Amino acid sequence: MLVSEFDYALPPALIAQRPAAQRGASRLLHLQADGALEDLAFADLPRLVDARDCLVLNDTRVIKARLAGRKPSGGKVELFVERILAPRKALALVRASHAPAPGSELIVGDGVVVTVEGRDGDLYRVRFAREIEPLLEKHGAVPLPPYITHSPDALDAERYQTVYAAVPGAVAAPTAGLHFDAASLQAIAARGAGIARITLHVGAGTFQPVRVDEVEAHRMHEERYSIAPETLESLRERRALAVGTTSLRALESFALSGEREGATDLFIYPGFEFKVVKRLLTNFHLPKSTLLMLVCAFAGKERLFEAYRHAIRERYRFFSYGDAMLIEPKQS
Repeated sequence: MLVSEFDYALPPALIAQRPAAQRGASRLLHLQADGALEDLAFADLPRLVDARDCLVLNDTRVIKARLAGRKPSGGKVELFVERILAPRKALALVRASHAPAPGSELIVGDGVVVTVEGRDGDLYRVRFAREIEPLLEKHGAVPLPPYITHSPDALDAERYQTVYAAVPGAVAAPTAGLHFDAASLQAIAARGAGIARITLHVGAGTFQPVRVDEVEAHRMHEERYSIAPETLESLRERRALAVGTTSLRALESFALSGEREGATDLFIYPGFEFKVVKRLLTNFHLPKSTLLMLVCAFAGKERLFEAYRHAIRERYRFFSYGDAMLIEPKQS
């Protein structure tokens, strides 16, 4: 398959730059099993679930991963902390006029020295003179996606985070979960549906473009995940409704490996056989992205692209702060 087969034209005006006025105020496009499309509000979701369902939420928490800094010579740099390895060690993207050499130092925050220890692919291994997590909380910025053009502000600090975020470690939000508030979760529980959690820390690779021509040649970035035994128990008697592609990847990674926790580089594209997830709630994804390939695998490519054409005609809002889509798998 060619990556170009997963392209589509999106009017820039449909890229959501801000979240809806309130959580849960987004629209919801329901792609039904027979291919029919239903235009709904996200507030309609509870009536689409029942006691047969178990919603699986990703409770990762977005860290303030962007740090502005400088070289000792004064040149500007930016560190994007992709993964915290130890209290003072991390993997990071470094943006600078020249690539920093091993042993060089950078200065961030209120004068904290960061030593570059070496490379790990596109990332740098760096060591901070102070603990990283409190430094990011005080001096870091919310790592908004590159297609959101404003600088992060207080609203982003609140809304680019799910209401159930609990485990710090992501550098991008599991955006399908941004629509939920306490009332919507209570309404779903009142319908008899189960609510369970996994943790998958979304990495910076989620923003990286696919740089090969053939889909099969692409290699996914690795992300850490953990699934509690009680979540698996909840799914034994119910159908898994994955909230977001991250929840889906964690569950399907477990199905393939048998490992409840670890790291996954699972790349899902058309032809993949789903073993766990029966329904998927997700946002609208970028052209030629691995996330679009995943939802094509789940929905069927032609059905999915017809749904996207409908969403564009109906002026749905796209990407992280955009509207939602509930996908039922194609009838066999």
